[in-house]
Amino acid sequence: MNVQFTARHFKAHDGLKEYALAQVSTLKKYYDGIVNGNIILRFEKVKTSSKIAEINLSVYGTNLVAIETTDDFYKSIDSAVLKLERQLLKYKDKRRQL
Repeated sequence: MNVQFTARHFKAHDGLKEYALAQVSTLKKYYDGIVNGNIILRFEKVKTSSKIAEINLSVYGTNLVAIETTDDFYKSIDSAVLKLERQLLKYKDKRRQL
């Protein structure tokens, strides 16, 4: 699986980048047909500081997307990965029924 990492409106340190890549790579155990992955971390300061994690996965036939907003990048990444786990399991079930 090819995974790209992007940080917008801030400079991501190596520990955060490695953590995000490690979490997304754990998704391979749920479905091995993941072609590409894209991790986008954004920092937005409107009224409060929002840290947004957006993870896009390309699987055969469709794209899966999870977007989470919290006050910490690690929490955002964990929540987005949990959403993608559920989406992958649902997608895998649908593929089996065909």
